[in-house]
Amino acid sequence: MTAAEIRNRIVSTVAENGGHLASSLGAVEICMALCDVFDPVRDRIVWDVGHQAYAWKILTGRDALFATIRKSGGLSGFPNPLESPADAAVSGHAGVAISVAEGYAAARDLKGGNHSVVAVTGDASIVNGTSLEALNNCAGGPKIIIVLNDNAMGISKATGSVSRLLGRIIAGARYNRIKQATRRAARRIGLGFLYGAIHTVKARIKSFFLGDAVFEKLGIRYLGPVDGHDVPALKAAFEAAKNDRRSVIVHVVTKKGKGFAPAEKDPVAWHGTGPFDIKAAASERVQPSSDTWSDVFGRALSSLARRDSRIVALTAGMPDGTGLAGFAKEFPGRFFDVGIAEGHLVAFAAGLAAGGMRPVVAVYSTFLQRAVDQIVHDVAIASLPVVICVDRAGVVGADGVTHQGLYDIPMLKCIPNLTIAQPKDAEDLAALLEEAIDRGGPCVIRYPRGRAPLRAESSPSAPSRGAPRAAIWATGDWYPKACRIAEKTASVAIHARYIKPFDAALLEKQKKEGLEIISLENGAVSGGLGEAIGAGLRLGWPDEFVKHGPVSELEKEYGLDEESLTAKISAFLHERGRS
Repeated sequence: MTAAEIRNRIVSTVAENGGHLASSLGAVEICMALCDVFDPVRDRIVWDVGHQAYAWKILTGRDALFATIRKSGGLSGFPNPLESPADAAVSGHAGVAISVAEGYAAARDLKGGNHSVVAVTGDASIVNGTSLEALNNCAGGPKIIIVLNDNAMGISKATGSVSRLLGRIIAGARYNRIKQATRRAARRIGLGFLYGAIHTVKARIKSFFLGDAVFEKLGIRYLGPVDGHDVPALKAAFEAAKNDRRSVIVHVVTKKGKGFAPAEKDPVAWHGTGPFDIKAAASERVQPSSDTWSDVFGRALSSLARRDSRIVALTAGMPDGTGLAGFAKEFPGRFFDVGIAEGHLVAFAAGLAAGGMRPVVAVYSTFLQRAVDQIVHDVAIASLPVVICVDRAGVVGADGVTHQGLYDIPMLKCIPNLTIAQPKDAEDLAALLEEAIDRGGPCVIRYPRGRAPLRAESSPSAPSRGAPRAAIWATGDWYPKACRIAEKTASVAIHARYIKPFDAALLEKQKKEGLEIISLENGAVSGGLGEAIGAGLRLGWPDEFVKHGPVSELEKEYGLDEESLTAKISAFLHERGRS
């Protein structure tokens, strides 16, 4: 397949299913060159992260199934060894590929193997703390090849010193002129024959004009920059790296969204997308008609920041996704994007709080798990006033096991000094944010993705017929569902606005009244709210990695749709003699 054919395949499939579009479009030629130079099954190619690997799936035996990507029972949106022997590792969170590759290489050497191990990382991923730890361990260790896909982007625009360093390497005018002349000469005479010799001269020129690249100082041979959309140049660089005895980093420059004009123009908006109409997208990207939870959060925080100069906002490479782009524009001196470095994000916030500020951290639930140590060690022990806003909490869906926001309540509930809350609607989120900032201690506010209702429906204090049989304690976004179920089961729904500490007085009162206590939470049942309140029936996501697919289908399959929940609660009450 040609690069254009692969891109057309990706665009048409993502238009139908949704998915990570811009990153995968930018990495097509990298995938093609990797498949030509390496054996996808025998060699170990570790992707970091897998949202750039759609072409890899197409080229490694999954083209016939590619139309099923992200659908129930279809291909995963990310590499997974359970899906294909060409997938060396699960690849959903940034920053781990180099570490995993080093482990693979060490195992190879211990077993006397001779295959290649390649880590494909990005300019945003490589500044993650785990990546830097792996680079520190790389010199003198087992030989690996690192392909650095540099598109000046993560999910949002890449930030920080390493990004600026890579930009200087790419933009060095004198070096680029010599590089282009070298490439033209090589192509006239024969690129493969001259590449090794040319690179030796080129490296000395680069060292003279730019100073030794930081990677060379770490003991890793540097090749590049290489045009990431030039397959012959990529293949030549990969061959040179493969034949070198040392670990090598191949610096590849690509364009995120390559080949699809809307994604090239706005790679942030097209990083991840739902289904779309290709013709309509080519003229104008359709904007959502109502506010998301992230939008509500960002607007509420900006409003509070206008009144309180102590408020600062932080995120880990996701100002747009977390709703902080507006805050960053209005308060540039009080906004900090630390890149893909969640541990640093929370520790940095702790320092801000200790210094007298009121830091508000915005992070996805699935990425927050990378910073639990800092929440315990740097925030909670000192009871610092850090507000952690956990976006995409309770999320399951097409992105699958690496992007589920199911674990934040069990992870955080056991930590002393920490308050955990969840709003039921947009007004409640704004109110909880203000309460959290005024609280003077560490606080977590969790909320889902998608549209935020302005005001959620509420449950009457008693069922319409007779005395209540049960109290259904529900986390915020599932509270409206609990209200509807309560009406059908002669129960009352309770919005568990504060998950920790929960309303112990109300719980005790309901128990004394003889009500059955039921929990309904959009998170993992194991270690969740139901366990904390001693619910007799605990409803939520099971103790397993939930498969990928549309949310409505997953809820039905796992018995968490409204009809199934009503049946479960009715059966439970019948067993308790309350029918």
